[in-house]
Amino acid sequence: MRPVIPFDSNQRLLEQARQYIENPGRILKEREKAVSLLLRALKAGDLELRKELIMLLGSVAKEEIFWPLYEIMKDDTEPEEFRDQAAIHLAVIGPFLDDPQSLNRKLIADIATGGPDLKARAIMAIGWEGNLTAVLPLIECIYEPDMEIQELAVSALCNLKDSRLMGLLSDRIKSCSLDQKRAILFNLWRFKDKEDEVASIYKAELESGDRVLRLDILMLLGQLDIRPENEGLYRQLLSDDSAEIRAMALERLAELDCLDPEDVLPFLDDSSMKVKRMALMILRSG
Repeated sequence: MRPVIPFDSNQRLLEQARQYIENPGRILKEREKAVSLLLRALKAGDLELRKELIMLLGSVAKEEIFWPLYEIMKDDTEPEEFRDQAAIHLAVIGPFLDDPQSLNRKLIADIATGGPDLKARAIMAIGWEGNLTAVLPLIECIYEPDMEIQELAVSALCNLKDSRLMGLLSDRIKSCSLDQKRAILFNLWRFKDKEDEVASIYKAELESGDRVLRLDILMLLGQLDIRPENEGLYRQLLSDDSAEIRAMALERLAELDCLDPEDVLPFLDDSSMKVKRMALMILRSG
């Protein structure tokens, strides 16, 4: 008798899945078979393979993958990073689902009644562009005592890209915690159709807001169109006590193309090497 060689069906499944990862074009030719196989492999592979499968299925099988993603997100036996990835991918594919309302209902319920971890991931998952169903639950979250929940809700609200939320967020800046204020400021630049209003908010914060946020705001201004009206403010910051702010102010002025060599040369003798390097870079580029 010939010896019986055990057949490892699980190993064969994973080998086939890897073949599809290496040649994604095959999925289009064998879609039904391929998607079924990849969904089975999603439960059987190691963590790194499963991460790759989520990426692949998210691009070719959005309708088939969103419930498995939701189940991974909720499963507290899964690794934390994998549950986070599932939540993020739900937000990525959400705008492309034919009928996202069943998913929305589940996520809103998780936000309302879930524990801290599930609530946080549900907030991450529900924040996709145009998802107006999420507005009210997310607004409620920005008034919660948990700072992480507040910041995640701010980010999710901005992901909706609904310009009508600008008023709410700009008003919230006046009375919220420093951490939530930072989260709002870091997300406002994404409202591209409200860029003038965002630039005004940033300018006001630089002039009279929290000093600890000035460097953050200078960095964020780099995400907006160049603003010549900020030249005077940037020049004032060249004498700031913080070397990081002096260097960033130099960079912003260089972007405005309003610096003469005589303006820059004194900074070659600055006490900070960071400022010296910025000055040297500006002189060389000029």
